[in-house]
Amino acid sequence: MRLIDTHTHLDFPDFDNDRAEVLAQCRSLGVERLVVLGVYRDNWQRLWDLAQQADGLYAAFGLHPVYLDQHQPGHLQELQDWLQRLSGHPKLCAVGEIGLDYFLEELDHTRQQQLFEAQLKLAIDFGLPALLHVRRAHAATIATLKRLKPARGGIVHAFAGSYEEAREYLKLGFKLGLGGAPTWPQALRLRKVIAQLPLDAIVLETDAPDMAPVMYAGQRNSPEHLPAICTALAELRGIPADELALASTRNACELFRWPV
Repeated sequence: MRLIDTHTHLDFPDFDNDRAEVLAQCRSLGVERLVVLGVYRDNWQRLWDLAQQADGLYAAFGLHPVYLDQHQPGHLQELQDWLQRLSGHPKLCAVGEIGLDYFLEELDHTRQQQLFEAQLKLAIDFGLPALLHVRRAHAATIATLKRLKPARGGIVHAFAGSYEEAREYLKLGFKLGLGGAPTWPQALRLRKVIAQLPLDAIVLETDAPDMAPVMYAGQRNSPEHLPAICTALAELRGIPADELALASTRNACELFRWPV
């Protein structure tokens, strides 16, 4: 089984004590490539250093909506500078994690929207996919994507929307990132939606160290868990795990323009 973790935060301090061991275990399990996402200005250098140190690691840079109060006006310019400096580098794969979060009521919607649009425009300008965080904000996100029309599309991370919302994202050239959440039996609506999605819509992810699947409840999530997530989601769809692994890897490679 060959797999790509399209969304992980392996640079976070949660992995400081065993990061090398986690990566070695990933390789032994067939998790060949991992996308590590930036969430605020101060972790960009850390994740870039990490991406350069190990084969199979790729970097995305962004300003996450959850850290809205940490972002300063100058950070957008710094993001543009990073993207300009690394433009064309094989280890740079996307702009992200960016998006909208309406779940946390303290996050101002207008400021989020302005930040999201500015970063989406950077993804368009640099010809990169956008890796999106969307919580209870699918309508606003879809409307923004329809207006700005990012040609490279991207991934809706931890997709938990309706089948109709999924169809809208697919029409806009986006893949749907699936990880630990639908492995939980109580995620009834999400599990029903996932069973209906076309295989060419799906990419797999962990969001490690967060969003552990049910089989690792209460533990730190890890890219090592991606094969177990793949197996659980394949069972949900009634197909062999190898078939889902092959499709998700092919979809990710197509999106990031990597050789399969």
